[in-house]
Amino acid sequence: MINHSNENTLLDDANSYDVNKQLMGAISSDFVKVADTLKDASYQIRQRKFSEYPVFVASRREVPIGQLLINHEEMGNVWSYKASFLDEFIQRELIGEDSIDLWKENYKKPDEYCCLFVVQADFAGFVYIPYPED
Repeated sequence: MINHSNENTLLDDANSYDVNKQLMGAISSDFVKVADTLKDASYQIRQRKFSEYPVFVASRREVPIGQLLINHEEMGNVWSYKASFLDEFIQRELIGEDSIDLWKENYKKPDEYCCLFVVQADFAGFVYIPYPED
């Protein structure tokens, strides 16, 4: 799990250089294909007041987090993407109560960055990928 005082926290290690590099390499070519859809979904989640903190779950296997937004191979992608947000991660105890403020501090501007929770094999972590500029 991620190093932090609360064992139910997934935070800082997912933003470490080595982990980020590995996850970003695995998902970046796929992300380009779905970025516009994810950016629009992020906007809609915030506009409709579901959450100020949209999170997209990217996985190649079924995971019980979020609502399916883009299925694998739907847009030429190999990953599936589900829409979620901070509250679901708290409810599922993936982010501990003691770490909510820290998580919010590390959350990047949702108009500029996509917050992905990438699940790959036995590893899962948060990665922020900048949306491509128009």
